[in-house]
Amino acid sequence: LKDADLTMVNLSAANLKDADLSGATLTKANLTEATLTDADLSEADLKGADLSRVELRGATLYGANLIEANLTDASLYANLTNAILLEANLSGANLELANLELANLIEADLTGANLMGANLTGASLHYANLIEADLTGADLSGADLTDANLKGAKLRGTMLCNTTMPDGIMIYSNC
Repeated sequence: LKDADLTMVNLSAANLKDADLSGATLTKANLTEATLTDADLSEADLKGADLSRVELRGATLYGANLIEANLTDASLYANLTNAILLEANLSGANLELANLELANLIEADLTGANLMGANLTGASLHYANLIEADLTGADLSGADLTDANLKGAKLRGTMLCNTTMPDGIMIYSNC
């Protein structure tokens, strides 16, 4: 399925464990409740795709386009380095220990998301909604949270080294 055009395909509840979907076009695809454990979605185009309640443990989404994707309640213990999650819905998602280094999460909805121990080094979180998100032990070194909403977010043990906070002030904590 590498580089395949799967635009608007319905793969809900599909078992795609270990699938190679790198470079695939899955624009507006329905992957609700699909199993993508250990799948390779590097550089895949998932713009507007429905990935709600999807299982992505161990998956690689390096550089994937997830603009406006729905990842509500998804399980994402995955590599999302350089992923584009602009305006993505990640509310209630489990991103514990996920690698989101250099990810674009501008205007993403992370309400109630579990980001415990996640690597958000250098991530862009402008205008992101992190209400009630759990960032305990997360690494936000070099991240930009300008105008992000952190109301009720848990930040215990969070690394904030060279991190731009919602008010635009740079913090140097735990450097």
